[in-house]
Amino acid sequence: MSTPKIDPTLKKPASGDGGGPLYAETVMIHPRTVKGIFRTWKWAAMAVLLAIYHIGPFLRWDRGPGAPNQAILADMAGRRGYFFFLEIWPQEVYYITGLLFIAAISLFFMSSLAGRVWCGFLCFQTVYTDLFMFVERLVVGDRAKRMAMDRAPWSADKLAKKVVINLVWLVIALSCGVGFTLYFGDAPTMLVDIFTGNESSAVYSAIGVVGGACFLLAGYAREQVCLYMCPYSRFQSAMFDEHSLIVTYQDWRGEPRKPARKTETFDNRGHCIDCKMCVTACPTGIDIRDGIQMACIGCALCIDACNTMMDKFKLPRDLIVWDSISNVAAHAKGEPGKVRLIRPRTIVYTVLITLVGSLIVGSLASRATTEVKVIHERSPLYVQMSDGSIRNGYVVKVSNMVREDRGYELEVQGIEGASLSVIGGEASGAKAHLTIAPDAIGTFNVFVNAPVNKLSGNRTSLVFALREDKEGHVTRADSLFAAPEK
Repeated sequence: MSTPKIDPTLKKPASGDGGGPLYAETVMIHPRTVKGIFRTWKWAAMAVLLAIYHIGPFLRWDRGPGAPNQAILADMAGRRGYFFFLEIWPQEVYYITGLLFIAAISLFFMSSLAGRVWCGFLCFQTVYTDLFMFVERLVVGDRAKRMAMDRAPWSADKLAKKVVINLVWLVIALSCGVGFTLYFGDAPTMLVDIFTGNESSAVYSAIGVVGGACFLLAGYAREQVCLYMCPYSRFQSAMFDEHSLIVTYQDWRGEPRKPARKTETFDNRGHCIDCKMCVTACPTGIDIRDGIQMACIGCALCIDACNTMMDKFKLPRDLIVWDSISNVAAHAKGEPGKVRLIRPRTIVYTVLITLVGSLIVGSLASRATTEVKVIHERSPLYVQMSDGSIRNGYVVKVSNMVREDRGYELEVQGIEGASLSVIGGEASGAKAHLTIAPDAIGTFNVFVNAPVNKLSGNRTSLVFALREDKEGHVTRADSLFAAPEK
């Protein structure tokens, strides 16, 4: 039985009767270096994103005495999240949920407008893979030299270059891991402790995991992450329509394609000279002339490569263009195209982003600076006192969400004649006075006594009202008072 030939581009048998392997071994893709506007934008995006990532932990923000002054901080020990003037408590995780929702819808919105611009320019996988490939080019050279080195047998020169490449990759990957951990503590202090060996094993483990993932994914997996690991490429077409701006080949102008000869003109033939520059410039190794594909990340480097050849042959640019399918069809008919940004799906995405964003901003603007939680003791549910009254125990947790000492008056409401007592606090009748430290949660054991003749059955509703001393704001929490059956 004959073994079918393997097409390394398709990574599956090109023909045969099924007797051969189903998948070919992954072939490392070495994109050609190109120059152009999109390549410039990618360099700019890389510089800005890496700068933000590594400088972010060192930005300072004064929050007053005793508070961390790091602008962006996830304080796991203190159970707080800080982002400049915002301080997020654990019970406010819904803000993060809202931001994640906005991020997802923004991705859909971006895709409906300009295709996979996130994948091509902003995704961390793209940024670090691009940086790792840049290191390869510095050490070995452009595409032809890198491919030749891969094919060549092992030698001292090849080994030396591979070692240098991997060492530089490792430094970049570890810097990625270090940058990640600096968001979880005071960055200058952590940085010194990391390099002096005084940090905890958890920090070094996090650096190893994040750095190792960066090294493997950006250095060796590369486009395989986009093709097989990332789910976005699988449903990208659901977010496109005929007016979405995508990287596309204008076949009406390029076909029929054939190699250019000095003795021939471009009359009665397409402008595509089948040089395959667009293919060799593509970081995922696809041929954009075959149409829109799952593997296209929208980096537009094929446009820069093609425009270079169009300039060389003095032909109009943008044989490969960032445009919509409807505009390409209009150009094929000799009609002018029109960019339509305002469409039903973009309107829906805009409304969703605005709505959720407004809810988050409104909630932040009106959020309380005090929260109270009441937990009824279950063992025992109640105790009958010697005078016949019923006593219930509660754990009252008061969150003082400002950075100053606060005094509160706690009052129980809803049961006539009820009185309360607080372990370690001052109480008088149905009221007690509590003091909470700045930016802290005060936990109090509270006992409520009520006359049995004032209770309505075995469960009576009551309310804990907490009044702030200075401003008089009142926060309430509902609970139940348990009693024996009458």
